[in-house]
Amino acid sequence: MKTILVTGSNGLTGQKITERVLATKEFNLIATSRGENRFPVNEGYVYAEMDILNPTNVEEVVAKYKPDAIIHTAAMTNVDTCESQKELARELNVGAVETLIRVCRQYDVQLVHLSTDFIFDGANGPYDELAPPSPLSYYGETKLQAENAIIAAGGKWAILRTIIVYGIVSDMSRSNIVLWAKGALEKGEPINVVNDQWRMPTLAEDLADCCLLAVSKNGQGVYNASGKDMMSISELVGKVADYWNLDKSLISEISAATLNQSARRPVKTGFILDKTIRDLGYQPHSFQEGLAILDQQLKER
Repeated sequence: MKTILVTGSNGLTGQKITERVLATKEFNLIATSRGENRFPVNEGYVYAEMDILNPTNVEEVVAKYKPDAIIHTAAMTNVDTCESQKELARELNVGAVETLIRVCRQYDVQLVHLSTDFIFDGANGPYDELAPPSPLSYYGETKLQAENAIIAAGGKWAILRTIIVYGIVSDMSRSNIVLWAKGALEKGEPINVVNDQWRMPTLAEDLADCCLLAVSKNGQGVYNASGKDMMSISELVGKVADYWNLDKSLISEISAATLNQSARRPVKTGFILDKTIRDLGYQPHSFQEGLAILDQQLKER
């Protein structure tokens, strides 16, 4: 049985990986994050505090547990924050990855790294794995730099690129576009939503599954790991409103240009998933199915 170490285990994708491992019992899991463990179940895996910005700490933890694979989910993902805090963004999104590359090579560990559609400019979406990147934001730049560092270093690695991950964590401490839209509309709050950007939103469970498939199938190379339905952001929010029978008159469609965001966003991304489906057996849910899964989880809380 392979041992996997997950960074950012308190985050949405990290928690979903923990859920999956506990449900399938196909891996030994070392969950790591900064601070205390926020996952509600404490048995069936090991939790270790680890600061990915501290190379000595990272090496100590990896040397102690000797994982077969590291799934790296931790990152600074707020696009505008990356623009305003470039030094920290580089430390988290590039420097930490460089540490993991070195430690993975030293201990012969497979590195499974999460990347993003924001490495593309959105002029020619949807993209396959060979499409030339051209990031518009500093966030996209840092994620591309991390990809390039992994590829240049060689060794055992898989890069999984994803898009708008949604889902719920146990303590509801993390929001995302689906929960934001649902919450605001339930309160009767009017919301502005852009109608000129297109994405393929990804259920967190699907991304967690893809991470584990990359380990179990010894994935090597770049893989697209998003949802399978392309939609505009306003369509996405409209589908959320329809699913929970919320008032769509509260939704105002606007152009992205009117938001005055500090970081530029790609217009249309999206991914061609054929390679990941073929080589890893990836089977993403439709957006409608994802909402149904979310609804069931909210009812069970």
